[in-house]
Amino acid sequence: MSDTCTAATPLSRDHLAPAIAAAGVTIAPAHHGAPSRSDEPGTTTATADLLIVGRIATGDPAAPRAEAMAVRDGRILAVGSAADLDGLTGPATKILSPDGVVIPGLIEPHAHIWVSLLTLEWTDVSHAACPRFDDVVSVLTAAAQATPAGQYVLAKLFDPSLYPGEPALTRDILDRVALDRPIVVLNASMHFAYANSAALDAAGITDATPQPSGGTLEKRDGRLTGVVGESPAVTMLLANLPRPTAADVGRGIRQVLNEFAAAGVTSMREAMTGTLAGVSEVALLHQLNGAERLPVRVSTAQFSSLAGCATPAEVAQAWKAAGVTPFSGDGMVRADAWKIVADGSNQGRSGYFLQPYLGETSGGHANWTPESLREVMRAGLDDGWQLMIHTNGDAAVEFALQAAEELLPRCGQNDLRHRFEHASVTTDDQLVRMAAAGVSPSFLMDHVYYWGAAFRDTILGPERAARLDRLASAYRAGLRPSLHSDYNVTTVRPLRSARTAVLRRLEADATVLAPEERVSPAQALSAITADAAWQIHADDRGTLSAGRRADFAVVDSDPWTSDPESWDRIAVHATYIDGVPAFSA
Repeated sequence: MSDTCTAATPLSRDHLAPAIAAAGVTIAPAHHGAPSRSDEPGTTTATADLLIVGRIATGDPAAPRAEAMAVRDGRILAVGSAADLDGLTGPATKILSPDGVVIPGLIEPHAHIWVSLLTLEWTDVSHAACPRFDDVVSVLTAAAQATPAGQYVLAKLFDPSLYPGEPALTRDILDRVALDRPIVVLNASMHFAYANSAALDAAGITDATPQPSGGTLEKRDGRLTGVVGESPAVTMLLANLPRPTAADVGRGIRQVLNEFAAAGVTSMREAMTGTLAGVSEVALLHQLNGAERLPVRVSTAQFSSLAGCATPAEVAQAWKAAGVTPFSGDGMVRADAWKIVADGSNQGRSGYFLQPYLGETSGGHANWTPESLREVMRAGLDDGWQLMIHTNGDAAVEFALQAAEELLPRCGQNDLRHRFEHASVTTDDQLVRMAAAGVSPSFLMDHVYYWGAAFRDTILGPERAARLDRLASAYRAGLRPSLHSDYNVTTVRPLRSARTAVLRRLEADATVLAPEERVSPAQALSAITADAAWQIHADDRGTLSAGRRADFAVVDSDPWTSDPESWDRIAVHATYIDGVPAFSA
């Protein structure tokens, strides 16, 4: 688990940007699956290319169960009983009888491809993988033993805030793991790293090395502890790591998207596109899709700050000049939103709150002034983009909401479905006003599962923690919320997020956080299907009904009829896009 929903670190940019930039800036959509015949989707006069027969959970409350689904040119012709679909098949119709339950493809409305690539192959020492601090040391020891002498041992997602006493991985601890192999562990926030003596030596960092501007090389009694802080110091530590090639990056992107497909996801929103290599990131996605169709549909949110652009208006012009405009692209890679980051991380105590963090005098801070926030919002609105604004603390929600209430009535675009990302801590008044302003929230529900106890006990206190990820209140306010993973903040497991929305049970102590915010199973599932699809302007997805795309997953249990307690254990056998296999277990 990490905090990727911030501007990319120089570390990520230095290592990845050259390989991504090799893709150039030419946008060339592949247009996979374009209809080859003139039949209108949703009619019943055509012959199906594909007939799916078996147990089908449509996700459509009006007709939740079916035993057959006919598909033509990637669209659903009809769903119903076998008798209902009699007459839609012909000699060329392929019959699919999957071993499992067919459900709508799940929608991941907020995740990160690019900043996840740097550490993709690194050893996972997150709290989820290592529930105790001793487990972190054990996993690192095993990784070191499996690594040839002299080669780096690299690990990621260490989060001291989830262990008693918030322990650091010091140089002395890591030296006991290995002395003849450099060891570097990245903090989940990527703002800190932890190194053994061999890693410090490999980077040329000694007790006499001056502190880099904007970074820290922590010392105790004049000796390096192995803890380094902020990008300038972390970049020094990792300066000698090999840079990936363009082929490495391409393989990494497919590996990430295959993880999504393996979780039943058929569409995802890349939540901060352009932060490493600008337009080349969109160009590369199209090139990869042209070479071989991607395993998941990708919707991109263009970052509102680009290297070399001094103002938001210049950023907007750079995207437009490259042909990246609202809803440009094709059915597999499409540009959809304008991304703004209003504050930081609650776990990192840089989220912006109306009251200070527990035991501190600061409640974090905003990343913009009121004037500059309105400027960057106007730059997106003027070009017709959906706004996608990262807001973690309740003060950040208020800050962005006041700007939205002022600007959105003036833009004259009523169905852009603007979003607040995370909206982690909100008030009743804010949710009501969001609905009135035409802004919907997308919640990182794993905040509750993984960090709920830490928010309650050491970061925010019980009252504010009870206002964390208020899915039930959002529905009561008339909003259409979604759930997301913020990958690689957490792993992509939408059904686990939905389970947490129903149960709100904490991993740390199994208590329930704010039981009044628990939702019904149907609401939780809608937040990862129909409502999530609506948020990313994918009205042709989210349910299995006539006229929609034939994007579906085959799973071993129907989440609409099974106990939510078991949802995180539902196995995905396969996913399909336009009725064509995208993943098989």
